Amino acid sequence: MSNLNPISAQAVQQAVDHALASVEAAVDLAALKAARGSIMGEQSQIVALNSQLGKIPQEFKAEAGKLVGQARGAISQAYASKEAELAVLEERAKLAAEFVDVTAAPATARIGARHPLALLQETISDVFVGMGWEIAEGPEVENEWFNFDALNFDEDHPARAMQDTFFVDPIESHLVLRTHTSPVQVRSMLDREVPIFVLCPGRVFRTDELDATHTPVFHQVEGLAIDKGLTMADLRGTLEHFARSMFGPEAKIRLRPSFFPFTEPSAELDVWHPGAKGGARWVEWGGCGMVNPNVLKAAGIDPEEYSGFAFGMGIERTLMFRNDVKDMHDMVEADVRFSEQFGLVL
Repeated sequence: MSNLNPISAQAVQQAVDHALASVEAAVDLAALKAARGSIMGEQSQIVALNSQLGKIPQEFKAEAGKLVGQARGAISQAYASKEAELAVLEERAKLAAEFVDVTAAPATARIGARHPLALLQETISDVFVGMGWEIAEGPEVENEWFNFDALNFDEDHPARAMQDTFFVDPIESHLVLRTHTSPVQVRSMLDREVPIFVLCPGRVFRTDELDATHTPVFHQVEGLAIDKGLTMADLRGTLEHFARSMFGPEAKIRLRPSFFPFTEPSAELDVWHPGAKGGARWVEWGGCGMVNPNVLKAAGIDPEEYSGFAFGMGIERTLMFRNDVKDMHDMVEADVRFSEQFGLVL
């Protein structure tokens, strides 16, 4: 080969060696594709040699073209072979990563369970919705007038004291954390036209210490019915139906005379729990009575034309003797094992 021919066998072999080294250096398909330009693309040595074919003398073109063509074929074959090899390796790695040992014990995730207090509150609400009542809600931070004054609590009533009630600073704001859901009854009387039949479930707050039977944050459900001609007989019939829905068809109730500022006459409500652990027994369940005329007047309802009854009980207490829960701590410690034992439906 004359010196006039720049496309020598040595130059072609150097281009091939460089390209094959680049092919072999690629560790994955991404690296191989990134290096393709320097291996066999516009920036490669072999393409640079190929571009010189038109510039060399005619007598050298055939031999030089043969050398370059064979070199490009070898490089293309090496590239294709490496590409197929890397594709197989990547597919194997992908399959290995997705491998599942079907003989191994499955990894199970605990799905948890809804809290029994929430389930019981829904169950109670369903009982009264089935009777045509409405569910009413109100704020947990309540004005003192709704929480006490409108419910016929005197200014010196013990329930207003700091040891019973959480007051919101500043005291002059007259805001409290509601001590019962009775303010929702007052708001219902102000917002609705009579007749009124509402159930008021919700969270309430009192300054009790947390122990086996008390907690400073608990849940109540209260009912209010206002209409013409309602009597204690209507109250008793409603509570008997409620008790049987909660404790079974053999449950029954009794009313013992008592006193509450917002009802007159008032009664303590006991329920005969036939399915109680340790044997059927009477259990104190809540309070009830006919709505005090002063409460009706505070809500703008004429007590000469309308009468009403109200009742209330704690949901935690209901859960305790309905499902034999011994300690209030179990309800507030957020241990999923406690909720799981009740399943999805209480």
